[in-house]
Amino acid sequence: MKLVLMGTNSFVVPIFEAIKNSGHEIMAVFTRAPKPVGRKQVLTPSPVHNWATENNLPVHTRISEYNYTPDMIIVISYGVILRDSVLNSAPCINLHPSLLPKYRGPSPIRTALYNGDKKSAVCLMRVVPELDSGDILMCREFDIDINDTNESLEHCISKIGSEMLIEYLSSPDNYTGVPQIGIPTFTHKWTGADMNIDWSRTPIEIHNQIRALGAGRTKINGTDVKILETRINNNCELEILKLQPSGKKPMDWKSFVNGLHGAEIKYGE
Repeated sequence: MKLVLMGTNSFVVPIFEAIKNSGHEIMAVFTRAPKPVGRKQVLTPSPVHNWATENNLPVHTRISEYNYTPDMIIVISYGVILRDSVLNSAPCINLHPSLLPKYRGPSPIRTALYNGDKKSAVCLMRVVPELDSGDILMCREFDIDINDTNESLEHCISKIGSEMLIEYLSSPDNYTGVPQIGIPTFTHKWTGADMNIDWSRTPIEIHNQIRALGAGRTKINGTDVKILETRINNNCELEILKLQPSGKKPMDWKSFVNGLHGAEIKYGE
């Protein structure tokens, strides 16, 4: 089958690799344009862009460059609205990591973690003009552990998504699709302000915030820090595992506490 692949984020790469290894012809890859990264704001290609280049595949960073007639278009975490000219060129399917119609939009994985959900899903659906509202072709649920992170869920979704797409592409005519049932909810793009920790929230809520967004910002004994990793123990207490004081390298909690020389620990001050 001749395919055009569209995606951007790192968890998409293993899925596209599985598709490539299954013997399908990849006509082109579309991804987001390089973005400034780091303090020096170096323009950096997306993980999917790097994968396409490494595999000598035609890669495009503008949807206006689309001029293909594949057997199918596969879209995963692309982040670009598709024009009718694209949707009309071939059947178009999307792999979306939520239990649709819950968590339509750009951040379903982080939102599930932030809200403390215990289950989610990977849905394969048809792409239609209305955001994430197409008929569901396949759906597989998975459990979310209290100490799962965005990284661990992306790994899980890559594995499940690869299996689903390989199965679907082997016999797409066997899947008719069913309409989404229920009231849709929508996610948003998280910002740096969302990382600020409010210590009046419960330990589990703070833990969910940190594991969803990758870090939480606060002060500890007057020092600006990013809390990078936490864990909830059986007695529902929040344990800080790793943090990064302003201007320093990441360190474990014990090393940070040793640097306080026995001072009482004060959060948010």
